[in-house]
Amino acid sequence: MTLRFGYGTNGFANHRLEDAFAVISDLGYEGVALTLDHNHLDPYAPGLGWRVEAVGRLLERYDLAVVIETGARYLLDPWNKHAPTLLDDDASKRIGFLKLAIDIAHDLGAEAVSFWAGVCRADTEVAWERLVRGCAEVAEAADSRDVMLGFEPEPGMLVESLSDWHRLRHDLGQPPRFGLTLDIGHCRAVEPLPVDDCVRLAGPYLVNVQIDDMKRGVHEHLEFGEGEIEFRSVLTALSEVEYDGLVAVELPRHSHAAPAVAARSLTYLREHS
Repeated sequence: MTLRFGYGTNGFANHRLEDAFAVISDLGYEGVALTLDHNHLDPYAPGLGWRVEAVGRLLERYDLAVVIETGARYLLDPWNKHAPTLLDDDASKRIGFLKLAIDIAHDLGAEAVSFWAGVCRADTEVAWERLVRGCAEVAEAADSRDVMLGFEPEPGMLVESLSDWHRLRHDLGQPPRFGLTLDIGHCRAVEPLPVDDCVRLAGPYLVNVQIDDMKRGVHEHLEFGEGEIEFRSVLTALSEVEYDGLVAVELPRHSHAAPAVAARSLTYLREHS
């Protein structure tokens, strides 16, 4: 099957959102992974309703599908990266943000809302209980809005591997809208199996895919060809499992050269598909 490639707006941090959409569409991408952030559909700025409607019109104009990403670094706390998380003593601000993201996703017709656990800074079992409790609340909100969730294993976080994700899904009672966001680079960084085998194991649960290159043991998002991943086999595996969601390039530290990086990335993906 033909894969649909998208690009993450966190890799266009120096562009206005409309300009980012225009460049991404003109290059030939079919979708965007939209990170809610200060400069890209800030969920806490005034007039959210009409701004969401405006973004919806832009997505329609540029014929772009969308997933909602929630990994903005300092949106909730200007002093502490990614804080608070679902693991904190008071996770209410993170849960509220995720519920807001679900509402935005519903209004935009997004394919999924992607989120993660956070770094464990306390007792592991206490953190796990908080994570399950918070995810259950988020999953209930997603179910009420008919929105798919894509939970992402992230290196260095409490849930960093596919096995961790399976444990979490089990402890949640396997909610029907609790799917998996798979970052291809993360598979190379932390998983013991070859990356294409990870894709095949993840296939039944995939609702969102991020793609980037990476090296074993190093959580650094690299352009294609700069890491250790053999992408032809990975893209073949995605087709084999009949994944039909977006495969969005995830290069959040490349905004300084976003158009050129996005162009190179799509050329590479097409050549290796």
